[in-house]
Amino acid sequence: MTDLDTTDRAILRLLSKDASLSLNDIADKVGLTATPCWKRIKRMEEMGIIRARVAVLDADKLGLPVSVFVSVETADHSSAWLSAFANLVAETPEIVGAWRMSGDVDYLLHVIVPDIAAYDAFYRRLIAAVPLRNVSSRFAMERMKDGALPI
Repeated sequence: MTDLDTTDRAILRLLSKDASLSLNDIADKVGLTATPCWKRIKRMEEMGIIRARVAVLDADKLGLPVSVFVSVETADHSSAWLSAFANLVAETPEIVGAWRMSGDVDYLLHVIVPDIAAYDAFYRRLIAAVPLRNVSSRFAMERMKDGALPI
């Protein structure tokens, strides 16, 4: 864990809620002038704490209302399989999140598509790309929370 003081954490909370805030607004809210605030932000970017500043888009309004959580199990844990799977995940735009898991599921994918037909096309590409033991899909009914990190 990186040493962050209360001011650093306050800056991170502000940026995680609204990355479009101006430097002056952030500095005012944390009780700094612009230059020291900018230096703190720059330091946290260089350390990799701030990885990117992005806009959070509304998937429904962009015609992507179907959110699917896909559990993947594999019988092959070789480095060649893992490399092929990692490349597939990186190159597939429908996969917006991916985690390697412990327990009975090896990987959990968050997939966003416009409709069930698009999910079926994604599923067919997935199972054709790498050997898998089991794929289980769970369709989200409602997004209840999508929040910032608890810092």
